[in-house]
Amino acid sequence: MDINEAKKRVEQLTETLEKANRDYYDLDSPTLEDDEYDALMRELRALESEFPELLSESSPSQRVGGTAATTFEKVPHAVQMASLQDVFSDSEVREFFERVQKQGAGEFTVEPKIDGLSVSLEYENGVLVRGSTRGDGFVGEDITANLKTIRAIPLKLKEEIPLLEVRGEVYMPKLSFAKLCEIQEKNGEPLPKNPRNAAAGSLRQKDSKITAERALDIFCFNIQRVEGKEFSSHSESLEFLKEQGFKIIPDYRVCKTFDEIRDRIEEIGQMRTSLPFDIDGAVVKVNDLRLREEIGATVKVPKWAVAFKYPPEEKETTLNDIEINVGRTGALTPVAVFDPVQLAGTTVSRAVLHNQDYIAGKEIRIGDRIVVRKAGDIIPEVVRSVSHAEKSEPFFIPSKCPVCGAEAVRDEDEAVVRCQNIDCPAQLLRSIEHFASRGAMNIEGLGEAVVKQLVDAGLVKTVADLYTLNLQDLTALEHFGKKSAENLLNSIENSKKNNLSRLIFALGIKGIGSRAAKLLCEKYGDMDSIMAASQEDIVEIENFGDILAKSVYKSMREPHRIELISRLKELGLNMTYESTKTSDKFAGLTFVLTGTLPTLKREQAKEIIEKLGGKCSGSVSKKTSYVLAGEEAGSKLDKANELGITVINEEQFIKMTENQEE
Repeated sequence: MDINEAKKRVEQLTETLEKANRDYYDLDSPTLEDDEYDALMRELRALESEFPELLSESSPSQRVGGTAATTFEKVPHAVQMASLQDVFSDSEVREFFERVQKQGAGEFTVEPKIDGLSVSLEYENGVLVRGSTRGDGFVGEDITANLKTIRAIPLKLKEEIPLLEVRGEVYMPKLSFAKLCEIQEKNGEPLPKNPRNAAAGSLRQKDSKITAERALDIFCFNIQRVEGKEFSSHSESLEFLKEQGFKIIPDYRVCKTFDEIRDRIEEIGQMRTSLPFDIDGAVVKVNDLRLREEIGATVKVPKWAVAFKYPPEEKETTLNDIEINVGRTGALTPVAVFDPVQLAGTTVSRAVLHNQDYIAGKEIRIGDRIVVRKAGDIIPEVVRSVSHAEKSEPFFIPSKCPVCGAEAVRDEDEAVVRCQNIDCPAQLLRSIEHFASRGAMNIEGLGEAVVKQLVDAGLVKTVADLYTLNLQDLTALEHFGKKSAENLLNSIENSKKNNLSRLIFALGIKGIGSRAAKLLCEKYGDMDSIMAASQEDIVEIENFGDILAKSVYKSMREPHRIELISRLKELGLNMTYESTKTSDKFAGLTFVLTGTLPTLKREQAKEIIEKLGGKCSGSVSKKTSYVLAGEEAGSKLDKANELGITVINEEQFIKMTENQEE
């Protein structure tokens, strides 16, 4: 294919893929199957790779960036991205209506208030040049690469408008949120509180590929700036945005009377549970754009609009029981079982109670009248206990595993009670999943469903059996083709080369996380030395203590573990450690992590600290150098403030690493 033929084909592919995006995201009427779309995208990327001169920034192939950012540049907003004045009653809406009506308002738009993250999209000559967060309304952050992963955002407009700045709300659809929660729960990661928090965290990922995996979406609802076009009304500007390929705020209505406005607000409220995305209110705006300028704004909010906020839907019911589920790491998780209630459009009868602290803090007892709701209109949760049943008693998570009867102990640094029996039947599948997980041996393709197949077929009874699987074993299983079987076998084989610390963590020794595994390996260097170490010697490792030292010493003398390690050694797994430390720039510094960071997982932050020679601790003391705090930081943050320890956020932490590396 010559350059002219390639150019013609690239134009055809671009047109087809952009139309498919519009059909899917704007019209909710997909015209291409996923595999067809993917095949066309692969063809486009191949042509752009062969003919680099045909690659443009507005190509559909540029949706996902390949480079992780280290920081986000600041973006001053030419037009303030103001917030709205919240109102909570009909009387407050009427007060707004009568005020602006006296100033000449005759038409209003009423539209759903999407519960997401506000962003700005800037176009020059019809091409997207920058996308940014709202920030404080005056200065945001450049997240262009991440916004490009959202297929509902056009990279190129139908008209080459000299300048257009559009404001939109990025959100995570309810189905995407549910899928993310499921994945993070399986990985043992903290669950996002609601779709809005999940969307915000996804947009601020340093790696845009991660953002792309989160399946975000957007509704655009305002023109901030424009050159080459003029509009008389808000509704007219929305229709123009729709013509240019934007996904505009859904089902907005133009109203003229207060009764019409009130009825529309009520109608939106009634349909909120059936929507595939979260809304937390309805926005009422003056439709006349010229009049908006005359009405003006305060320092914080425009005077020509208000946001009516709906109260969260809550239901009262009776708590009949608290069941205990044993999870993949042996965690005993309490689950509330209550009389079914209708919430956010579905019937719910169960909700996770998380841990003993959660139960005690809300004084939840079996037989209580409780109030429940759905976090983010998706995840059921117990809000509070209304009243106790007669003769009810406080509930305590048992100290014995309900499955195998072994001792169940609360972790020192967590509010989690865990079964101590590694051979607990409830943990068999989960222990294999843990062994194969990303933080441990990182065996791609070995998820929950595949593990269950292998165990049910009798092919895997311990993790060592993974390394004896062959092509014939796998292809005999349902849904396993030759290619997928070969990929899994290659991933299993590659895991043999992992650093020893990964294997130590993968073995599931009580109390030994990835950090403790590295400390063990740094002290002893190989598996034989770790197995031969005395408890007195192990306790000398910093932050280990008697309990952790005893756990390691005891586990390394358990017959089944000795046999397992011997088998793994025979099967060719690496039994020596190579230090991952790259410098001593954080030498002498001790960090404590608390709360949920915007983009970094705790393990990622710990890895950065350790590579630069620093240490991480699970508790705050006078020896702590910094406390790295995220959202919902708890008692550790309080302790840091009490002791006068320096508290930093993720952005400050990243700057420290950059400064240290200069």
